[in-house]
Amino acid sequence: MKIVVLDGYTLNPGDNPWDEVAAFGELVVHERTPEELVLDRCRGAQIVLTNKTPLCAATLARLPELRLICVLATGYNVVDLAKSAELGIPVVNVPEYGSDSVAQHAIALLLELTNRVAQYHAAVQRGEWSRSADFTLVAQPLAELKGRSLGIVGLGRIGSRVAAVAGALGMEILACNPHRREAPEGMAVQWLELDELFARADVVSLHCPLTAENEGMVDAARLRLMQPHALLINTSRGGLINERDLADALNDAVIAGAAVDVAAVEPIPSDSPLLNARNCIVTPHIAWATLAARRRLMATTAGNIAAFLSGAPRNVVNGL
Repeated sequence: MKIVVLDGYTLNPGDNPWDEVAAFGELVVHERTPEELVLDRCRGAQIVLTNKTPLCAATLARLPELRLICVLATGYNVVDLAKSAELGIPVVNVPEYGSDSVAQHAIALLLELTNRVAQYHAAVQRGEWSRSADFTLVAQPLAELKGRSLGIVGLGRIGSRVAAVAGALGMEILACNPHRREAPEGMAVQWLELDELFARADVVSLHCPLTAENEGMVDAARLRLMQPHALLINTSRGGLINERDLADALNDAVIAGAAVDVAAVEPIPSDSPLLNARNCIVTPHIAWATLAARRRLMATTAGNIAAFLSGAPRNVVNGL
């Protein structure tokens, strides 16, 4: 059996071997695949693994030997699900591997906005503490989170983990789920509609999937609902935010700060308005990428292949 990985570098940049997947057959790993090479690299493969490399309907139609598509992520919009189903090719994903890592990163972004660790470290390195007239250096305002409210848009796996840590810090948890209002056992949650959550929360953290209905939902109008001291965090999908509107809101002090790990276009364009916005932290889509999370992703992918070969495929997302 031939197994082809189209874009394996982000999963295994050198510290996460492919051995578990390679055990199923002849494995060919490409670190990255440009669009014009996708078809040629997939030819003859029974199993194709992709993270962000698209597999469109026209490509799938020309791969008669293909039996299984494994998406190396939770999101699977890179594959034409209708065409794959029509051709009888199951598409499987990895629904749960990085929740703890993403939640940890969301909290890290929140703490950076409130405690400004990197900024204070830089000030010390510049000699500002050494030149201080006092035993301390209070150059930037700091904020205590106890008693503040955290509004979570999407209280699912990741959102619930963020809520648990925030609750341990003494924060009040507000939440908005459009279709399901079910909090983890023992967690006190106030359920609100989206606009009310934005208006009341001291911190808003996005943990929902990107859909046609919510694309750009964080726009100028919704940002104006927020309090001037409020903070916005996004470790979900960049397309949830109108980035020009967010940059304007930051620069005009409509809100106090924002931190994002995702962008509407990735890699982020060098002229993105967020890169020069006031009090805006941007990290390069790394919340998912701890070694522990990537090892779970690799192990689950191997399990997906094993389940398919045993005749009982799991984590199928295209209805087969």
